[in-house]
Amino acid sequence: MMEERELAYLARAVELAEEALNAGDEPFGSVLVSEEGDVLAEDRNRIACGDATQHPEFALARWAAQHMTPMARAQATVYTSGEHCPMCAAAHGWVGLGRIVYASSSEQLRGWLKELGVAPPPVATLPIQQIVPNLNVEGPVMELAESVHALHRRRHVG
Repeated sequence: MMEERELAYLARAVELAEEALNAGDEPFGSVLVSEEGDVLAEDRNRIACGDATQHPEFALARWAAQHMTPMARAQATVYTSGEHCPMCAAAHGWVGLGRIVYASSSEQLRGWLKELGVAPPPVATLPIQQIVPNLNVEGPVMELAESVHALHRRRHVG
């Protein structure tokens, strides 16, 4: 069972996903937390501008590379509404960030999109460990996965 404060970080990631949806973006949000439990940075999906690489996990990896020491990055945790795509997982691995905790998995997203009649994304939905094999990854977190599912239904059904 996940600690209450960790659930709060993950709930904030889901709130950011809803903010993204309300702004016309895909519903994804992420929070970067230090080893001490301080929220260092957070972001939401920003692809509506036409740049499909504007994922929050990628932005947090770039932020961490610019603002954190390698040791601090390795000890940090990224809490995210959805499991990293391969691009974001690679960025996470390249900058040496630590643990990832996600509310919903790529496998769940693939199933939800199929159920909604939405074409799959142009990039394969792979588990993070296939991209960064030795990374500590936890998820999905069922207490929040249904909230993420509801956001995707809202995005694609209205």
